[in-house]
Amino acid sequence: MSKWLIYSKDNCPYCDKAKFELRDYNVEVRNINENPEFLKELLEKNPNARTMPQIYKNDMLIGGYDNLKTILEVSSGSTDIIDKSL
Repeated sequence: MSKWLIYSKDNCPYCDKAKFELRDYNVEVRNINENPEFLKELLEKNPNARTMPQIYKNDMLIGGYDNLKTILEVSSGSTDIIDKSL
């Protein structure tokens, strides 16, 4: 099963949308407002991260909400296609 990770922040509508889109998957959410170490961790993984959310699947950067939406639309909701596409 795929592991999804979302770096998120408070008052971020795209973060909320990403969490909603992945509500049926194994998702870990790390809110940088709740724990500043999450921001440090994110910037070590992706020094160019400037927007939220930052979404990872199996430790591979997907990107932001728009990238996630594209992947989910292409897969038409099939987890098999999502798992094979990345």
